Amino acid sequence: MRTDPAYRKITADEFLAMDFNTDRRFELHDGVIVMMAGGSEAHAWVQGNLHVALRIVLKGSGCRPYGPDMAVRTSTTDIRYPDLSIHCGPRPDNDEAITALDAPVAIVEVLSPGTTTLDQGTKLEEFKALASVQAVAFVDPVNELVRTVSRHAGGGWIDTMFAARDLDFPFLGVTIPHAEIFAAD
Repeated sequence: MRTDPAYRKITADEFLAMDFNTDRRFELHDGVIVMMAGGSEAHAWVQGNLHVALRIVLKGSGCRPYGPDMAVRTSTTDIRYPDLSIHCGPRPDNDEAITALDAPVAIVEVLSPGTTTLDQGTKLEEFKALASVQAVAFVDPVNELVRTVSRHAGGGWIDTMFAARDLDFPFLGVTIPHAEIFAAD
């Protein structure tokens, strides 16, 4: 599709207005619709553990975690559905109509073998380009490790390169221990 001269790239707004009428999931990259891969049981379990833990620790803070059904607009031609995104501030008015949020403070991607390169490459760069993002975390359910890329006060980024076992977002006062992330039940 991308090489077909008759194919017109679409905008994020056009993508969000589409009804795909399927249970398959899609993202938008550079104006081109891309089908998303399905996750494994381990992926779904870790994502669920993190969502529950973040809802509990963020309750009353003015910040909310959203799961993979909430889109993040990374540009006018890119829409991503991260496993978790954290947004702070008042909830949008008429939240029933909101299908994408523009200013997450943190993103969490649970890695799968088929998406590891995309998540830690293209998507990481898109998330880092958002002025609101303070940290992007990658959780490896196979090796039970966490990589966090955090914005430094001087404007650069610090990368833990899978040196951590806990999910740590100090700017939110949040640490999710290894045992909670990877709990089997």
